[in-house]
Amino acid sequence: MTSLLVRPHAPDEQGKVLEVTPESAGWDYVGFRVHRLAKGQQIEGNTGEREHCLVLLSGRATVTSGDNRWEDIGERMDIFEKVAPYAVYLPNGVSFSVEAVSDMELAVCSAPGRGHHEPRLITPGEVKCSTRGSGTNTRQIQDILPETEPADSLLVVEVYTPAGNWSSYPPHKHDVDNLPEESILEETYYHRLNPSQGFAFQRVYTDDRTLDETMAVEDGCCVMVPRGYHPVGAPHGYELYYLNVMAGPKRKWKFQNDPAHEWIVKQ
Repeated sequence: MTSLLVRPHAPDEQGKVLEVTPESAGWDYVGFRVHRLAKGQQIEGNTGEREHCLVLLSGRATVTSGDNRWEDIGERMDIFEKVAPYAVYLPNGVSFSVEAVSDMELAVCSAPGRGHHEPRLITPGEVKCSTRGSGTNTRQIQDILPETEPADSLLVVEVYTPAGNWSSYPPHKHDVDNLPEESILEETYYHRLNPSQGFAFQRVYTDDRTLDETMAVEDGCCVMVPRGYHPVGAPHGYELYYLNVMAGPKRKWKFQNDPAHEWIVKQ
């Protein structure tokens, strides 16, 4: 296993199966974890100094924070139904609870917060869906928390890549503070495969190849992208989903393609 690949483990008492923290990743901004909860199971927490985006990957839940209570939300019972999810945005400094109304999978995305925003429900109707690329570079984008929506640091998006297609392609990076051309953003990729016994490939590399890792990712794995280009390929027969969490010193997503491969989008 490489240092950038995080594999899931058996659920703990909170249903947690995977976690990336700034400390474990060796970076400053992105936190990410996944809980798989049985019907009736409840978890509680406090956002501390970090804003959170709770993404209902599948199943239904009741989410409570202070005077806010969102009852029995969620309509996507399987990630590969490809409908937009429900999510809840929480600022730093608030307590919250999540009760599973059905068996469910929950992603908890976090980054530094400044308390500038109120808790809110993000409904499927508020999630912008689009298609990006063409041919074997086509994929479906669902923007849960884009930079056009209120937050302090977090950017959250999910992507469906058809079997045999490439994604995050041509290879691009966002690791230089050079706005408006490029921004610095750490990133995690949470991968799911359909059928679940499948695999996909992700490479993370820099121009000088001081970082150059290619990983076989399986269902439930997470890849950390501290810097560099990070393309993904889905083999024939296996559809790929991934949830991206990004954050950095400025909440802007500006990237640069690998010059060696930019010709692909200039044809």
